[in-house]
Formats: sequence, structure tokens, C-alpha cells
Amino acid sequence: MLSQKTRYALRALLHLAEAEHGRPVAAAEIAERQRVPRKFLEIILLDLKKAGFVLSRRGPGGGYVLAKPAHAISFADVIRVTDGMIALVPCASINFYAACGDCHDEATCAIRRAALVVRDAVVRTLSETTLASAASFELDEARLSTAQERVA
Repeated sequence: MLSQKTRYALRALLHLAEAEHGRPVAAAEIAERQRVPRKFLEIILLDLKKAGFVLSRRGPGGGYVLAKPAHAISFADVIRVTDGMIALVPCASINFYAACGDCHDEATCAIRRAALVVRDAVVRTLSETTLASAASFELDEARLSTAQERVA
């Protein structure tokens, strides 16, 4: 399950990915449009900046922009920064491995084996889902909704 922090981080990054021609977006605008508490968003944006996902620009017309192209930031990248482990159990994690402690034999553990299969499928999907592809989906849905309203 994604944490609230991760969902807010993804929403903020998608908002930046959808911004016109990479214009800087103020934290207040992101918070209002994405319905994210501003103070919490500022902490998240600082974490995203430290991770190299966003840049901040000060002064009039300043705000946040993506530090990389939207197609170069995957959901898996963001989740690893905000939540850490993607795997269901620590012994199945690639980047955050830890022994479970209560397992009788990790090599033959059926729970670990199933968790490895799930991890691989989830990581593959999250790695293929970029901010660009997700933003495109959101924009397509918005266009479809607008077109349907015009017809009605």
C-alpha cells in the first residue's frame, strides 16, 4: 500500500509534469489544485529536491520544476524515495533487503518465493509507468470528459 506521502509526492510531480512548457509552479498552487496540505507538501518537495526529481526557483515567477524529463522519472523511483521498500516483505526487497527473523529457512520459504514473484511484477509495472505516461493518461481523460460535456 502506498503511503499518503507517496501519493502526495506523485500528485505533485504529475502536476509539474503537466505544467505548461515547464513553467515553475508555486507550492501553494500545487497544494490547492492537488488538495495536499501545504506544510506537508513543502516537506515532500524538499525530499523530492534532495532526490534530484525537482528544482526550485526563488523570486517572482519562481516555484518548482521537474529536474529531469517526465519520461525519465518512474513511479518506482518516487516510491523508493518516499516509502523505501516496494516488496511485500523485507527478505524480498532488492534495495532494502533484511532477513525476516522469524523464517525457518529463507531458501525454501514459500512466502518469500511468492513475494519475489509479486515484487518482480510490481517493480516492472511501476518502472514502466513514468510521469509522462501517467500525465498523458490524465490529460487524455480530461479531454474525453470535456468532449463528452460538449456533446451533452
